Amino acid sequence: MNNRDENNSQQAFDDLLAYFSRNKNDNPDPIFHPDNSVNKMMIERPTPLRKASVLIPITRHRPGKNSKIVLTVRSENLNSHAGQVSLPGGSEEAIDSDVVATALRESEEEIGLAQGDVEVIGRLGDMALPSGFQITPIVGLIEPDMEFAPCPIEVAEIFYAPLSLLMNPDSYDSISMNYDNRARKILELQFERFRIWGATAAILHHLAQMIEKSKT
Repeated sequence: MNNRDENNSQQAFDDLLAYFSRNKNDNPDPIFHPDNSVNKMMIERPTPLRKASVLIPITRHRPGKNSKIVLTVRSENLNSHAGQVSLPGGSEEAIDSDVVATALRESEEEIGLAQGDVEVIGRLGDMALPSGFQITPIVGLIEPDMEFAPCPIEVAEIFYAPLSLLMNPDSYDSISMNYDNRARKILELQFERFRIWGATAAILHHLAQMIEKSKT
């Protein structure tokens, strides 16, 4: 690790904390798709969306340990988004008291992240997905070097990506992808051998933009 990487990590982590200390996010703006045709399609959708939450687990910056975001690779045998990079999370259940409870419960079930090991610092706005879900991202801090226990039915792999990379809006590329017989605009970011794209990229890019705007 060089000094530049450590300084970038410290700055990204400080900016994150500063943003959520100023923005309690009681009523955050929704997260929109990069393609307006998808947003229009979701507004006109005739059936209700199923509620879900995801956790954005961010490791605390420590001396010699840069801050990172925990991401998963979904199992190939899942019915939706198989093999894609994702944030831990899932559908709301009757036992959940709120969106935070959903994100924490699902993260514990998916990657073995104990709920008591997460300090929730904020939430983002909802994002409507063509797959029929309305996702609420929850932001939480965890200690570095935690041991996870992925559920093999849902998670094929767990990896870390640098916070400083993911919280830089310029890290994301806009590309075109065919969906529903039409070319749609999506965001993607390549980190090592992992392609972060779709809803996960849109959520992280939204957070990066919000933090960047708050500094001006």
